Amino acid sequence: MAKPGLDGHDRGAKVVARALRDAGMEVIYTGLHQTPEQIVATAIAEDADAIGLSVLSGAHMTLFAKVRELLHAANADDIVLFGGGIIPAADRQALAEMGVAEVFTPGATMTDIVSWVRANVGTARAVDAG
Repeated sequence: MAKPGLDGHDRGAKVVARALRDAGMEVIYTGLHQTPEQIVATAIAEDADAIGLSVLSGAHMTLFAKVRELLHAANADDIVLFGGGIIPAADRQALAEMGVAEVFTPGATMTDIVSWVRANVGTARAVDAG
């Protein structure tokens, strides 16, 4: 879980990180004000299966695109990119087209997020390994 950019509101990211951890997943929360480069470097160093970005600043199109670009450049396209925050419905299709697997908006339940992660994270690597 990561908070990219200048957005200083991390309560939601911490709640999601805790819900995933409580569901038995290993979670690394990178903290506030992370650059896309720092986020991708951490994910690769930790052999992460996914990156979850929390974006409330309105910079979601730029930040998701940069993380996706850096993952591709590092030959790490198998790391699932998902996120949440204040993301207008009009932008969700564009995010999906750039490779963002899922976007959770305010009102998403922790049960929904945990279920989605269980169903969708780790599957790309399992297919590659199989």
